[in-house]
Amino acid sequence: MSGSQEAYLESVIRSARAVDSAAIDACLNTLEAAYREGRTVFVIGNGGSASNASHFAQDLAKGTSPDLEGKRFKVMSLTDNVAFITALANDIGYERVFDLQLRSFAQRGDVLVAISGSGNSPNVLRAATYAKAAGLTLVAVTGFTGGALLGMADIRLHVPLNDMCQAEAVHSILFHMIIDFLRTRFKPESAKSRPA
Repeated sequence: MSGSQEAYLESVIRSARAVDSAAIDACLNTLEAAYREGRTVFVIGNGGSASNASHFAQDLAKGTSPDLEGKRFKVMSLTDNVAFITALANDIGYERVFDLQLRSFAQRGDVLVAISGSGNSPNVLRAATYAKAAGLTLVAVTGFTGGALLGMADIRLHVPLNDMCQAEAVHSILFHMIIDFLRTRFKPESAKSRPA
């Protein structure tokens, strides 16, 4: 492996380890409570963060449930309805594509996971502002300095990296770790105690 490859991987690993472990625990507890209380989790982001939003929502919906016929996670990625997003963006403005969807679906006690490398995306901030006013728990997933989003959040998963691609790579690591831990929490007690 070349020196530049080693440096890249070391930067990603170091930054993943720098994320506040208490914030990860708080996120896990919030998502678990949403699942157990039948609350909905909404996930948003732009660009690569939109892809991470879709992936994380899919993993929450499918990857955490031990019983396919039993209780299900209520989760929506607001990046996935292309017709609705493009209608809102074209007719009203791109800064409204997320908050107007929240106005349609969100209820007090739900959770918004807002992913933004810069923490300053206008449409993400608009959705975050609405979420706070409407009584949702706001989880911010950020890079760089965290921007305005970081200061608004109830839970801050901040990756201290000034590189968008590396920050998004760490976000993906965090999301997969959260899924794995939630899957363990949701296993039936008999399965948890069964010898390997």
